[in-house]
Amino acid sequence: MPLIIPIKDLKNTSAISQMCQDATEPIYVTKNGYSNMVIMSARMYEERMFKQEVYRKLAESEEQFALGRTLDAKASLRKLSAKFKL
Repeated sequence: MPLIIPIKDLKNTSAISQMCQDATEPIYVTKNGYSNMVIMSARMYEERMFKQEVYRKLAESEEQFALGRTLDAKASLRKLSAKFKL
């Protein structure tokens, strides 16, 4: 379940920092009862950006496959082996 805190709690920066480090999900910050921003640890942010990049590359690959833009794996490996003298 996501953690939701009021914006006034951001005054205690040490506690917020620890909360972000301990959290397994982003922390939602509200202002006047409405969602205002989301905070998370740098580690969590980097993990999410990595996953987003993987999903983007997978979607791009699926699109290329659907368009028939594929190569024969064995032929490609032979070509790379010859090029790099492997």
